[in-house]
Amino acid sequence: MLISAFLKLVAFSLSASVAHAKILYAGINESGGEFGVFAPVDMPGFGLPGRFGVDYAFINKTTVDIFVDRENINFFRVTFLMERMCPLSLGLGSRFNETYFSEYADAINHITIAKGVYALIDPHNYMRYNDPSMQPFTGSVIGDTSDPTAATTQQFREFWKEIARRFVHNPKVIFGINNEPHDMPTQLVLENNQAAIDGIRAAGARQLILAPGNGFTGGHSWTQLTGAAGDLPSSNFMNKLKDPLRNTAIDVHEYLDVDFCGSHDNCTQPGPSNVAALTTWLQDNHLKAIVSEFGGGKNQVCFQFIDDMLKYLATNDVYIGWSIWAAGPLWGTNSPCCGPTTGSLEPG
Repeated sequence: MLISAFLKLVAFSLSASVAHAKILYAGINESGGEFGVFAPVDMPGFGLPGRFGVDYAFINKTTVDIFVDRENINFFRVTFLMERMCPLSLGLGSRFNETYFSEYADAINHITIAKGVYALIDPHNYMRYNDPSMQPFTGSVIGDTSDPTAATTQQFREFWKEIARRFVHNPKVIFGINNEPHDMPTQLVLENNQAAIDGIRAAGARQLILAPGNGFTGGHSWTQLTGAAGDLPSSNFMNKLKDPLRNTAIDVHEYLDVDFCGSHDNCTQPGPSNVAALTTWLQDNHLKAIVSEFGGGKNQVCFQFIDDMLKYLATNDVYIGWSIWAAGPLWGTNSPCCGPTTGSLEPG
């Protein structure tokens, strides 16, 4: 979006947080750590491990500095790929590719330590592991006991325990359990979420956790059946999560185009009315949420839709943050948001 429009929205949201202590996190997705594995057909292992700075990258530090210093952004959702963090030869768990982790940690440390703002850890995997070549539909569903190639829920717990152990002393880190689970039993989403929470807390980490729902964690469908199989609503399950520190919030995505996917230029879906049922559910269950992924096209109609959405979030105290999609060092001028005239501050 144009920088002037985006600045106005950020300024409104952050001023509202000061006045009402509601929006604590206002920011941007940094997408790129999941790049370089997409194939025209299902090809397990395609693009793995990849080349840092060529096939994948996490942030452009200069761009992050601009967002923080000039635009008052205080929250970055930073994507990575679990198959790179935990190579297929090792399997999902506590053993990492230390080169990939160090590259990722460098990005997180720049955001949280050098710049002093918040970073959301985002395994961008759709609650699947072992084949990201045609995301979001390839890969085995984590915890699927009918699939002998699937990583187990216990492995997922150990993975999160190790991530949390490595960031346990960084109070600016937030843990996002997984990007957009979908087309799986909602009970299993709950079980995997709970395993992640248990692992994080077992590591001694006390930071905020974001737990997604089913159906690509869509706010508009939170209380509805989702997926081709008609999986039960997220609202039936995610109020059952147990966190001994009571520091878990709901992770919500909500695009404003016709099919809620964010790939269309035109905005036709009004965010406030579409998330109204979710808002009521959050209120009834005394829960908070962050809309960690949303967006619209670079045009005046979408700017108004985004403005309406942000005002709605700022005036309903169950919402504590948001991050727009997306910037990232490999997007070039194709970045969907956040720059002066092209929609991008990224080089290229």
